[in-house]
Amino acid sequence: MSDDVDTAALDRAAEAVRAGKLVVYPTETVYGLAGDATDPDAIERVFEAKGRARDKPISLAVPDVGAALAYTCPTEREERFMREFLPGPVTVVVDRWEMLPDGLTGGKPRVGIRIPDHPVALALLDRVAPLTATSANVSGNPSATTVAELDAVTDRAAVVLDGGETGGTGSTVVDVDAGTIHRRGANADAVEAWLDEH
Repeated sequence: MSDDVDTAALDRAAEAVRAGKLVVYPTETVYGLAGDATDPDAIERVFEAKGRARDKPISLAVPDVGAALAYTCPTEREERFMREFLPGPVTVVVDRWEMLPDGLTGGKPRVGIRIPDHPVALALLDRVAPLTATSANVSGNPSATTVAELDAVTDRAAVVLDGGETGGTGSTVVDVDAGTIHRRGANADAVEAWLDEH
C-alpha cells in the first residue's frame, strides 16, 4: 500500500461510505468515485456529483469474486472468466440480484463487476463493500490519474485517498456470454483471446 495512504485514512473513508457519503479512491486504471452501491441515496449522490445521465449504469466494485456472487448471478462461463481476469482492469457485465438498487443499473437487469487490482482500493473494499465503480470526474471530462488532476467532483467527496499515479487506461468492459467487448481498455487483447478460445 502507498505510504501516503494510511490505515486511519482508509478507516475514515470506510466510515464516510457507511454514512452515505462519497469517497475518491485510486484503482490500477484511473481514480474512482465510491459510494455505497446498495444505498439508493448514495448512488444518486454519485450521479449528481458526476452530472451523469441516470440511464447510464454504474459498475459495482467488490473485493473478490466470492463477494461478487452475493450481488450477481454469473453463468458458469462468466464466473470462470471472472476468476481468470479479476482482480484486474476488466469490468464484467453479468446478471444482478434484485437487492441492488435499480438506480445503479439504470433499471437494467445486468451490472458491471469490477475488482480493482490496486492495494488502496482493495484495502477500502475489505472495509466496506460493495462500492460504486465509476471514474471520479464530471461526465465528459478526462479521467484523473493523479489527485492533482481531479476535477470538481472532489468537492462532493468526504475523503480523497491518494494512491499516487494510476495506470491511465480505463478498464475493458466485456459481456462474456454475448462475446462482446463494449469498451476496449487495458487487457483488451487478452480478453478477446480468452473469448475466442472459450
